Amino acid sequence: MATEVANQQVTPNATEENTAETKAEETAVVKDEQKSDEATKNNAENHSEAPAAGAPAKVVAPKITVHKADFEKDIIYLYQFSRTPFLPSLSPYCLKVETWLRLAGLKYENVDHKLKLRSKKGQLPFIELNGEEIADSAIIIKELSAKFEKDLDASLSQEQRNISHAMISMIENHLVWILFWWRTKYPDQFLKGYKVDLQHALGVRIPNRFLNFLFRFTFGRKGIKKVKAQGIGVHKPEEIEEFGKRDIKVLSDILADKPFFFGDEPTTLDVVSFAVLSQLHFISKDVSLPLRDFMTESCPNMIGHVSRIKERCFPDWEEICSKLDLNAHLPKPEPEVKEGKEGETEKTAEQENNESDKIEKELEKDKTDEKEKEKTEENKEKEEAK
Repeated sequence: MATEVANQQVTPNATEENTAETKAEETAVVKDEQKSDEATKNNAENHSEAPAAGAPAKVVAPKITVHKADFEKDIIYLYQFSRTPFLPSLSPYCLKVETWLRLAGLKYENVDHKLKLRSKKGQLPFIELNGEEIADSAIIIKELSAKFEKDLDASLSQEQRNISHAMISMIENHLVWILFWWRTKYPDQFLKGYKVDLQHALGVRIPNRFLNFLFRFTFGRKGIKKVKAQGIGVHKPEEIEEFGKRDIKVLSDILADKPFFFGDEPTTLDVVSFAVLSQLHFISKDVSLPLRDFMTESCPNMIGHVSRIKERCFPDWEEICSKLDLNAHLPKPEPEVKEGKEGETEKTAEQENNESDKIEKELEKDKTDEKEKEKTEENKEKEEAK
């Protein structure tokens, strides 16, 4: 209404000299216009087409905005990182969600998105359920627990729940950052330790030597900034390793000689602990990782804990890691024979070389920009010193 009023024009000749007769005429005209409008409205209502007797009312279906448009009811579609020869997922948070799903016995399917998709929050993992997106591992587990009545912590006392909350916070807000620090500081060892195949993970034809070089340059540089911003990255390497050893020792003391943290059945704390400590345990022995060695030598009960969760939740572990199959837990459909479409061609060797050249040029440009930036900062420091 305010917009409509603002758009009305005021007649410039309207003054106090208007007579009562003129006002009366204007009032009569307005009343006639109102009667005419009412008659028109009634006429339109009387001549409107009535719905057929017994015909159902039209229901406008809500617009689906998920990536998996052909979803099945109550099937959980999980978006996460690709498989590796040593681990089902290099992300502790992705492995946490998949482990929880298997432990809860819920039906799920991994979506092979070649790392091209992120949630609306910019994260992995995220899930889609019945046309709705749910992001963040903690929120995913909370929402699914409520919907499917699968609370792994239902039998815990309030004191045990408090301990679980504190330990999960330590693992996800401290220990996991120590792991990320190691990966960003030693990206070569990270790729080697898990035998990461970036060409397979990204679904591209660009040679791995270029992809690995690009990964080391970008992941290492950006990762170091993140761990410094978090706080862990400002410490010396030996100090950071000591932080990690203390965290693992605390978990080891709480577990003691029990099969799981709170008895004979795994809870959410067991899932979170497994998702992070498996990143340390399942890595090539050819790579030096002090925290792995500490856990093996000083906390053998944590190795046993990781093995128990693996055996219970991932009986298909070997198949997952050997075939890099995202859905080894699902029955495989019969292979379909598809005829090739006309005009469909494979990328030529020349196109692949062009892509490789393009990546090399971009890397050189990034290097040049980085050097210029460092030079500028050095000059600025020298001027401030003067």
